[in-house]
Amino acid sequence: MMHSTLQSRLDGSVLVSGDAGYDAARSVWNGMVDRRPRYIVQCTSDADVATAVRFAREHELDIGIRCGGHGIVGHAVPDDGLMIDLRRMGGVQVDAQRRRARVEGGALLGALDRASQPHGLATTAGNVSHTGVGGLTLGGGMGWLARQHGLSCDNVVGFDVVTAAGEAIHASAESHPELYWALRGGGGNFGVVTAFEFVLHPEPGQVTTVEVLVPLAEAAPAMRRWRDLSETAPRRATFNALIDGDVVSLGFVWVGEPVEGRTHADAVVDALAQPAGRRSRVDTMSYLELQSREDDAKGHAWRRYWKGHYFRALSDELIDALLERGGAYLPAASLQAYGGAIAEIADEATAFSRRDTAFEFVAASRWSDPREDEQRMSAARRYAGRLDPFASGAYVNVLGDDGPAGLRRAFPDAKLARLTTVKRAYDPDNVFHLNQNISPGA
Repeated sequence: MMHSTLQSRLDGSVLVSGDAGYDAARSVWNGMVDRRPRYIVQCTSDADVATAVRFAREHELDIGIRCGGHGIVGHAVPDDGLMIDLRRMGGVQVDAQRRRARVEGGALLGALDRASQPHGLATTAGNVSHTGVGGLTLGGGMGWLARQHGLSCDNVVGFDVVTAAGEAIHASAESHPELYWALRGGGGNFGVVTAFEFVLHPEPGQVTTVEVLVPLAEAAPAMRRWRDLSETAPRRATFNALIDGDVVSLGFVWVGEPVEGRTHADAVVDALAQPAGRRSRVDTMSYLELQSREDDAKGHAWRRYWKGHYFRALSDELIDALLERGGAYLPAASLQAYGGAIAEIADEATAFSRRDTAFEFVAASRWSDPREDEQRMSAARRYAGRLDPFASGAYVNVLGDDGPAGLRRAFPDAKLARLTTVKRAYDPDNVFHLNQNISPGA
């Protein structure tokens, strides 16, 4: 009965258990997440989102908000609750003359890239094309363009939001400025964002990538040289590293003119590929190819777990600790450089914090056998835990089920207090609590 009542109020559709498409709609990127919402509302408009919020509140149902579904905890899938599925609201409109893109809340990063690149334009948009624009941006949004143009959240000039009261509002520097501040890095705490307006930048879409493969046992000197090179790297170069098994990959991604990129690539290879015989690879590709090269063909089939840190510097001691890889079920460990435009934006300008970060670190496991769950997760915790003394916080989008302690790693006390005030103003009943939750308090 309630199912039909809800459906009658919507332009979109409602799925319940047993319906065709229900299981696909509740499936997210982390295959460990296997929850069953009572209702999945496939919204097609802001009005549908508002209706879903009001209905959930009327019937005291937890609300999950689903776009790309990449959150490691699976907050988008509320067990016996109501999932707001935004994927039918996935349009992107580009105004090339104004260098603006209007991106609906259910769009994936690939849609944004594909719409903007034909105009020679782009904005910072993650590393995996099937990530949701919404979740990435609300937490900050690191990507290959961030050292040049800032994080994804730094490039948003306006948000369309459905609040906990079921009201549609617009947040910008001029309208609801405190909410606008909080949405740029504070996560999904404050409402359902149904559209973003992004600034676009001239980017012709040429990319050079370089990687030098070093045996783990020989990696410490090479990684120190790589670190030193990163400290003076041009902004078009984002240094990155991967430690996986007994091999360390050291290199960078260059988005820009390929001849200059190749010059820097050759210099890095010359510095790191000694002694002779180390494998190296320099590739050129389009920006669209770069943005999809880390897409996983198995996608949502893998079970996943990760832990993350921010590092202000890669000391010799930290490099040694990163390369201590004893034990079974070890996660792959990645590093990606910050700095550049990210660090130049005043820390108080957005909710996003830790702009003095030099490198973001993630220890990520993926596996298929449920019997390995505890071993895989424990190994990731142990490995990341050994690095705690070197850490200066964490990226909110990489937090797992860390609770208040995780929030304190993502935000300094003053930021957290300001975010709490915004939460109290826009969601005093904590309707949107399935996220890295900032409680409105008493």
